[in-house]
Amino acid sequence: MPVLDIPLSIFIVIPFAVGLVGLLLPAKAARWLALVAAAATFAYVIFMIADFAPGGSGLRYVTDEPWIPALGIRFSLGVDGLSLFLVALTALLWLAATVVAALRPADRAFERPRLFFLHLGLAETAVLGAFVAQDLALFVVFFDLMLIPFYFLIGQWGTRERVAATTTFVIYTLVGSLLMLAAAVALGVLSTPEGGRISFALPELAQRTLSEGAQIPIFLAFAAAFLVKAPLFPFHGWLPAAYRAAPLPVLVLLSAVLSKVGVYGFLRVVLPILPDAAVALQELMLVIAVFSILYGSILAFSQDDARLVVGYSSIAQLGFIVLGIFALDDKGAQGAVFQMVTHGLVAAALFLIIGALAGRAGGSESLARMGGIAMRAPVLAAVFLIVSLATLAMPGSPNFVGELLILFGAFEDKIVYGLVASVAVGLAAVYMIRFFQQAMHHRAGPEVASREIGRVDLAGIVPLVVVILGLGVYPQLVLARTDRDTTARIGEARELAGGTSDAQASPPGGVTPGGATVPGEPPVRSPSRPGGEQLP
Repeated sequence: MPVLDIPLSIFIVIPFAVGLVGLLLPAKAARWLALVAAAATFAYVIFMIADFAPGGSGLRYVTDEPWIPALGIRFSLGVDGLSLFLVALTALLWLAATVVAALRPADRAFERPRLFFLHLGLAETAVLGAFVAQDLALFVVFFDLMLIPFYFLIGQWGTRERVAATTTFVIYTLVGSLLMLAAAVALGVLSTPEGGRISFALPELAQRTLSEGAQIPIFLAFAAAFLVKAPLFPFHGWLPAAYRAAPLPVLVLLSAVLSKVGVYGFLRVVLPILPDAAVALQELMLVIAVFSILYGSILAFSQDDARLVVGYSSIAQLGFIVLGIFALDDKGAQGAVFQMVTHGLVAAALFLIIGALAGRAGGSESLARMGGIAMRAPVLAAVFLIVSLATLAMPGSPNFVGELLILFGAFEDKIVYGLVASVAVGLAAVYMIRFFQQAMHHRAGPEVASREIGRVDLAGIVPLVVVILGLGVYPQLVLARTDRDTTARIGEARELAGGTSDAQASPPGGVTPGGATVPGEPPVRSPSRPGGEQLP
């Protein structure tokens, strides 16, 4: 039982419910209420982490009730090692974004603050719901629900060409969502045994079998939806316009949190349920990952817009994550989950730093118009340097641990992809050093005001920097709690690909030596004939 016995169904709805209450309050009160709710959500997640013992596995804090029984859909929620720190990342970054939005009165959010915080709360509810959903249909609902608040947050409070940016964002993500909906329905129907009942429960789907021919088109539909959400090359067409147009607190969440839902979907849904397709299409996914790493790194170096430097570098980092997942190796999968968390922290901190830099460059986010403030803003320069070194994956940073695990996983069986990906480590040094030098040490632009970072920016950035430093020193906080649940998700695909497990606590697939299924982990399937019929 959790330390504070609040059902997950209530926990995930609190941000949206508080946003609804805020509609009835004065604007100033609505801002403070949103801030208190974000802080309370994060505080509860801290209790979750404290309550989750290192080396533990299986679902905790479970809510499981019938929702649409005729279709086999359940309102099933739970937290395990795979989702625990992604829930924590969501709560922390929503708190940081809310602090900046609520305490910076010059932002456009204060034109209609009550509506802004309503959409922000709905977005947090949708993301938390996706991370804790244990029913495929429910996951699809939360996955699609994210589109609504972000559509309004960018379209109403964005800058520059926000209408065109919103249109592109909606088209890409809606097409991906429709493909995923079709894939989910097909999976539920085709996996139902003759005379059996349809089910969308993820543990139940992991026990059922489909032929490889049926799995491949379903896999491709899910992959398209997840790669758009991330995004990765060549599904990133919505990114440049959306990143330029989104208000800064929204951009933090779009890049650092929303992107993780896509790559998380591969581990939560695709690999446990469609292992044959994952092995058959492993090379395709590795090619996409490596192209994303190189493409994102090269474009990040060529950008003058600071937002796009970080945006394209995120494509490269997400490529690393997908490389770790589809290496189908325990170390690679652990590194991928760890990198999801660390990239979210670093990307969020970088975007908040860009906001602080733009405030000292006449509102411009062009690198050519920044510079010359390192000596006059030493605190800003120091936090920027720490985050830049973390992006470079310097030893002692959490990104170093994540990338090292991913590369170890890739070098086990996919050495060529590992070697190509290693090149991107050097490219990251090029674009981040260029970014830091031009923003801090380059000749000052005509509108640059040399002053220290403000209290609001510090309140949003410093907690992220503290967590980054803490995970660099003690990565086991995450790794020890994510290990078993993460490696269990790739167990069957790894075995089909001829890999071996590093897990010591239990064999892959979630079955203990005595034969009992570990709660929340995919059980071992029975072998199947080519047509998908299960053998005795």
